[in-house]
Amino acid sequence: MPMRLRNRREKAKDPDSFEQLPAYDEERLGKLFDALDKDENGRISANDVLEVFSHVPEEHVKETLGKADTAKTGNIDFAEFVRYIVDHEKRLALTFSKLDQNKDGILDAKEIMSSFEKLGLKIDETEARRLLKRMDASLSLTISFEEFRDYFLWYPSTNVKDLFGYWRHSAFSNIAEDSLVPDDLTENELTSGMWWRHLVAGGIAGCVSRTATAPLDRIKTFFQVYGKLGGMKHCVQMLLKEGGYLGLWRGNGMNVLKIAPESAIKFMSYEQMKKILKGDSEAELNIQERILAGAGAGAISQSAIYPMEVIKTRLTLRRTGEFDGIFHAARKIYRNEGLRAFYRGYAPNLIGILPYAGIDLAVYETLKRWYISKYSIQGETETTAKPPAYIVLGCGVVSSVCGQLSSYPLALVKTKLQASSSVESIKLGENSTFGIMKSIVAKEGLPGLYRGMGPNFMKAVPAVSISYVVYEHVRDSLGGHMT
Repeated sequence: MPMRLRNRREKAKDPDSFEQLPAYDEERLGKLFDALDKDENGRISANDVLEVFSHVPEEHVKETLGKADTAKTGNIDFAEFVRYIVDHEKRLALTFSKLDQNKDGILDAKEIMSSFEKLGLKIDETEARRLLKRMDASLSLTISFEEFRDYFLWYPSTNVKDLFGYWRHSAFSNIAEDSLVPDDLTENELTSGMWWRHLVAGGIAGCVSRTATAPLDRIKTFFQVYGKLGGMKHCVQMLLKEGGYLGLWRGNGMNVLKIAPESAIKFMSYEQMKKILKGDSEAELNIQERILAGAGAGAISQSAIYPMEVIKTRLTLRRTGEFDGIFHAARKIYRNEGLRAFYRGYAPNLIGILPYAGIDLAVYETLKRWYISKYSIQGETETTAKPPAYIVLGCGVVSSVCGQLSSYPLALVKTKLQASSSVESIKLGENSTFGIMKSIVAKEGLPGLYRGMGPNFMKAVPAVSISYVVYEHVRDSLGGHMT
């Protein structure tokens, strides 16, 4: 027996708690405790566990250790650790036995499908195999009890329905700044208040990110509306001369202000769209359904806050003294142009939502799964694998760029229509989606439909990076941990 394990057993309050353990399990649990107890003080805390099992949600670890901490000291010693783990593994063994219908000691796709069906949850064989891969460390497309036990070791419940819900839930979020497909939340996260932590963290991350990249966004908007203006350097010099350094942030106030209503409406709409698409089925949404739900939620949220988009564009393009602020701009637009002005460009904006949402999510999911399949460590699964932050950021940037490329011409037309009353160059016959596209292609060729893409690309990496870092810090400060 290793010296550390022997010493620990001698110091344990009730060594009888593991006297009946087989030698293999005793050694296994001793090694696991040693791996967690890095400072060798004979106790482990939630932070110790999260440092080693970083993919496990924090709230699960804390709940698990809370059950094991019979002395209520805030951490557990070896005896408490062994007592809880042995009891938890016995319960998991009983659950595994119920799922293992042919009693061959492994779970296959058909047994998973049958078990889900007994719970009233229908899944097809493709989803069953995908779930197996998340837990299948041996890559055999079957699950042994050891794989089942290790996967759910830090999950506080052994209830079959709870375990299956945790198992099905995606381990990754798309953190692209303007993603139209919100994250999926579990029922527990919806009822426990995790949803508002997610929205607050995302909102603050969006505020910081948009403010940091506002100058690039203003340059992009000028390129979209007025053309290239002699290049980026000349555009910056022109903006600085007209409005000074603070002028580079014109329109950012409205851009930040619209985050809260847009995110809240998108979140609620997405949950409703999911319910409509699922109907009576409890099956997980596939990627096509997620794209459709995301696009529908995006269309609803954009429809609700679209007047704010128009005001933001006008404020971004404004000259010194043209508007005194957001409310003055809104009153002036309404007085001079009427209510319809607040929905200029609405049609191309709506048309561009589906390709953006579809390509953004599809590229992100494809890149994420490719990385996990190619570079995950032996024994890691799709859920337990945790790519480095730069990989997650890279996936977010590439997917966002691909989504924008697909819908950028429509975004350009939308911006030009939003600004139409302040652009003298728009003539009769060009005040429509087709008319503007025809005019731009005639003068500049097809590349003209992508003018402003340079500063748009330049802001992609910092925008996504800042969003990711701020989101992580705010979420942790609020005590939330998305599964």
